[in-house]
Amino acid sequence: IFIVLLLLFWVRTQAQEDNSVFQFLKLPFSSHAAALGGENISIIEDDLTMAVHNPALLSCVADKTLNLNYTLYIAGVNAASAAFSRVLGDRSTWAVTAQFVNYGTMKETTSENIITGTFSAKDMAFSGIYSYDLSDYWSGGVKANLIYSNYDKFSSFAIGVDLGLNYYHQNSDFSFSMVARNLGGQIVAFEDKREKLPVDVQVGITKRLSHAPFRISATLYNLTDWKNSKFFDHAVIGMDFLPTDNFYVSLGYNFRRTNEMKVADSSHWAGFTAGAGLQIKRFKLGAAYAKYHLSTSSLLFNLSMTL
Repeated sequence: IFIVLLLLFWVRTQAQEDNSVFQFLKLPFSSHAAALGGENISIIEDDLTMAVHNPALLSCVADKTLNLNYTLYIAGVNAASAAFSRVLGDRSTWAVTAQFVNYGTMKETTSENIITGTFSAKDMAFSGIYSYDLSDYWSGGVKANLIYSNYDKFSSFAIGVDLGLNYYHQNSDFSFSMVARNLGGQIVAFEDKREKLPVDVQVGITKRLSHAPFRISATLYNLTDWKNSKFFDHAVIGMDFLPTDNFYVSLGYNFRRTNEMKVADSSHWAGFTAGAGLQIKRFKLGAAYAKYHLSTSSLLFNLSMTL
């Protein structure tokens, strides 16, 4: 059923253009995903933040996990998020998440550049996630999102749904995932015209090498919009170095980000990402570096603990 839904939705929306609202939903929730190029839906770990990218991965998360995140974005913009999960029976897990982006205070001016005051802007999303182990190899998940944005006198409210599916073969340490994100629409529009959510269909694989401490990931994203884009504009690759079970170092490359941020034939290393993670008893720490604008770099921090 999950595969049929994903494929039908892909066929229906593959010609759509990306002129949607609520673009903050594209920001990485997970420092691990951010370090692997910004898009990853197939890493199999006890990591609650990865379940936000693919709800089917929630089945890997330990009971009573609390997660806190903070992002130093660009130009004084800060983002914070949190999540909490509980195991429900032998096959089910549920979680709740919250995300907040504050764009700070800006000057309000007339067309003649006369300052008339100030205004603020913010985005918020509240979500519930449920995953179920369909078999020893397959798991599915659904994530329901309540989305709210407020820019000065304008505000909008929307409801979205993410669908996720994962196949994992433990003996070969191979994972395959499919995700459809932000299916839904605006309930209250900013003005008279309703706009689309940033729909994103993704597929991804992860494979750990048999005789070396490396894990390779590849993800294809934004598969509903191929207008004026090449194949590699939809591709992200990443690699984990895993010297122990409690530590990793990640590198990633986002082809589209490199192409879109080129200035004078130089991307200023915009497509490259890096990060690391460490587990100390019940605590897990993660950090990632990426560039979303040529003027500055961004840092994302994760802290998780098992209560």
